[in-house]
Amino acid sequence: MAWLYLMIAGIFETVWAIALKYTMGFTRLVPSVITIAGMIISFYFLSLATKVLPIGTAYAVWTGIGAVGAVIIGMVFLNEPVNAWRIIFLLFILVGLIGLKLTSGQ
Repeated sequence: MAWLYLMIAGIFETVWAIALKYTMGFTRLVPSVITIAGMIISFYFLSLATKVLPIGTAYAVWTGIGAVGAVIIGMVFLNEPVNAWRIIFLLFILVGLIGLKLTSGQ
């Protein structure tokens, strides 16, 4: 269950990171509420995952999922640059996340 919790936490990290872009410094209500709710949900599930997983592994995977998710959403929906180097470096992050999962002993 810890890895499922960590995946949920990472997805909600992506949600709040993307919503943060639209808060305009927390001056817009709906994106601000989504950002804060996403943060709370993300941290909650991260805390559940860290009951079982080592903190270093959990934190690295959590931030990695959030980073990869934010970049992919940015490229697909927000007209951010798409090029071979960005995709290669995203793949490096994914390989690192998979490696942490495989070597965690969980």
